[in-house]
Amino acid sequence: MNYLAHLHLGGDAPATLLGSLYGDFVKGPLDGRWPADIEAGIRLHRRIDAFTDAHPLIERAKARFPQERRRLAGILLDVFFDHCLARDWNQFSDEPLDRFTARVYRLLAGEARLPERLALIAPRMAAQDWLGSYREFAVLEQVIAGMGRRLSRPQLLAGGMAMLERLYEPLSEDFQRFYPELQRFVDAQGQALR
Repeated sequence: MNYLAHLHLGGDAPATLLGSLYGDFVKGPLDGRWPADIEAGIRLHRRIDAFTDAHPLIERAKARFPQERRRLAGILLDVFFDHCLARDWNQFSDEPLDRFTARVYRLLAGEARLPERLALIAPRMAAQDWLGSYREFAVLEQVIAGMGRRLSRPQLLAGGMAMLERLYEPLSEDFQRFYPELQRFVDAQGQALR
């Protein structure tokens, strides 16, 4: 899952919402550097990633990619599934996507102590509406290019957009099967903490 899905699954409380995003930016053991409720959101982020990576539906979705591309299929699935979530947002949330993203951007803007890399990108994320823009499939080309720039071998993502275009329907079906299971997993995590 990518930013939008993690935020959607992170819950409504501002601190856990922040923590759900921090999970992509805070690595290593949680040692009390962040408030307890933010660290709870980071832990949930990590559990979501572990559940997703080990899920048979995700393995099947990755197997749709050509063998030589499977190593990076997870990266492409993450951004594609955020597209599916944004595209089908009303199936999964009562809060309109524009209102949700505006709330996230306000929360980020008002937070004085963001993880370093998130602090650098948060203003751009809001100004360019990264989260809401996932509705448009064509935006994924820019997202994939940006991810490629962060890889030591960016050519590994070359042709990623064409693969997603070719696999659009079956991957959309994979998302529709998987995301409700992921939501149930997250709900069960919340129940276990109560």
